[in-house]
Amino acid sequence: MHSLHLRQIPPAPDLSIALVGDAGVIGMHTTTWIEAAYVHYPLRSRLHWHGCRGFATALLCFSCLLLGLTQSTLSHAVELAAQANHPWQATIPGFKADAYFTNIRDGDSIETPFVVKFGLSGGWGLAPVASPSSAKSGHHHLLINRSLPLDFKQPLPFNKQYIHFGQGQMETTLTLDPGVYTLRLLLANQQHLPHFVYSKPVTITVAKKGAVDSKRIAVKSISISLEKAIVSVPFRVQFHASNMNVAHVAQQEKDTGHFVLVVLPADGGKAVEFALLEGQTEIWLQPPNGDYSLRLEFRDNLDSTKLMAPSVTTRVKVVSS
Repeated sequence: MHSLHLRQIPPAPDLSIALVGDAGVIGMHTTTWIEAAYVHYPLRSRLHWHGCRGFATALLCFSCLLLGLTQSTLSHAVELAAQANHPWQATIPGFKADAYFTNIRDGDSIETPFVVKFGLSGGWGLAPVASPSSAKSGHHHLLINRSLPLDFKQPLPFNKQYIHFGQGQMETTLTLDPGVYTLRLLLANQQHLPHFVYSKPVTITVAKKGAVDSKRIAVKSISISLEKAIVSVPFRVQFHASNMNVAHVAQQEKDTGHFVLVVLPADGGKAVEFALLEGQTEIWLQPPNGDYSLRLEFRDNLDSTKLMAPSVTTRVKVVSS
């Protein structure tokens, strides 16, 4: 028998918080799905936020309880649920989902060892295979000199040409011998069945192979990137975690985290926090014209007050198109 003790958490005076879900941001005029696809406690509840915030918050708490979330994570979820939606998050253009490489392009020449980094678009998020996940989720697979499978109803094999990243990784270190290789990313579910979420093939040349620097490769860090420093809306902000694993908060997997982006207006206006709780590794924004600082954090999924790596900050200027 579970008991639940809740305390009222007042909204922070200088911070708006948005909970990013598979249908957007929970808020006054949007809806989202809270799903618990677990064996003992199946639950799928749709929250109609406008006009029933108290009921929605209570249902969120109940969902968190059934999922077995820690007290700190539950408190954070309640705080998030208590906040209104912020209009600065943009709709994903085209609603297209892709896996992609963030630091190599077709025709590149590299030297190994080389850390190749992965991205994921369309609102999809990373989820380790160790526990069930919901929403639009999966884990990356690196295909080396292989085409897409002909049958997406068959699980992907485990061999040197199909490399699985079932812990929620966003990168791997290539140690390929000199030669020409075609690489492709493919997202798959917990049973390793492919999703129709994949990258274009990228052909690279490995010009030289050297020794692996294990100390450099082992560094835990996060990064944030924009296509340019001066942008018009909507614009994409991409995140990366090195030597750490990304997961849904609801999975409650040890040694995994989620991204949180804090947008701070340079004119001293209220900061806005976007918590990406379903393993997303990018977000589209549409704030008003002006100068902003973007601070990225990577928070522990078992304790949302704990940072798993130092935060990083970049600046952006938003102008009319």
